[in-house]
Amino acid sequence: MSSNTRFAFALSLLMGSSAIAEPTLAINSDFADPSVISTGDGHYAFATGGNGVNVQMAHSTDLTNWELMSGHDAMPGPYPSWVAGSPAIWAPDVIQRDDGKFIMYVSASASQDASKHCVGAAVADQVTGPYTLEQSPLACPLDKGGAIDADGFKDGNTYYVVYKVDGNSLNQGSTLNPTPIMLQQLNSDGVTPNGDPVQLIDRDNNDGPLVEAPSLVNVGGTYYLTFSSNWYNTPKYDVSYAIASSVTGPYNKVQYPDAPLLVSGHSSSAGALSGPGGADFNGDGSKIVFHAFKNGKNIDDGRAMYVADINVSNGVIHVL
Repeated sequence: MSSNTRFAFALSLLMGSSAIAEPTLAINSDFADPSVISTGDGHYAFATGGNGVNVQMAHSTDLTNWELMSGHDAMPGPYPSWVAGSPAIWAPDVIQRDDGKFIMYVSASASQDASKHCVGAAVADQVTGPYTLEQSPLACPLDKGGAIDADGFKDGNTYYVVYKVDGNSLNQGSTLNPTPIMLQQLNSDGVTPNGDPVQLIDRDNNDGPLVEAPSLVNVGGTYYLTFSSNWYNTPKYDVSYAIASSVTGPYNKVQYPDAPLLVSGHSSSAGALSGPGGADFNGDGSKIVFHAFKNGKNIDDGRAMYVADINVSNGVIHVL
């Protein structure tokens, strides 16, 4: 099924259904590429730079009602030499290390080529920061388009980061470059690579030009990898997923009728979604956060954050 056919069919299915689950609008502001972490003093969401800061933050006591921490910058700098003068921080994700410190994985514009990004890790004593980037990036394949959309994951006692090789940043004309989702094992410090990265999935004809924005969770011994397809600034953007019995794969993309998980036209507390994507699991796989066009039509006003309850079992994710 082509990406155009899949989009049209999923949209008609959602619009015609009489029992559509409803994600909740959580942050009605430009809060793109959200991620979430739960701590002893509540839940925190992080987002791509905007509203005057490099890394945005929000707080919640119940994972449903959120307050934007306006003016708070979780990563104010200074930045190491591999980061460009205008860091353009994208898609931050935070996990807590065994020693209590917090690690943020981010994409930052590269000083060697400011049109590309590299993935780096930053450490802070408090979840609210300030986070200090390591002196070397975790992944920086500039010849392949750079690396973006890092997501931290701890499986048992082992730390990983998943990310996208941003091959579509090299696309010219009708040429479509690989955009693989990679898994990098890390040492116990959560910031030092251990071995070579492993490819989990890549784009195919159903995905349009790319796959990106990965998030991993392990539920009952099955690994669920959410990802987005198609261009982020169009209504074709979506959330889909793949599954595996091992963290390193092989991963099988879930097909219709169980995927895509979210597409334009899916209902929400604020009306029909448009351009949903950038999903991130909470720790136990009971919820996801994601973004969609704030104005319900296009990206002109930015992307708001939504929260959805999910059920993850037997290789299938359901939005509740």
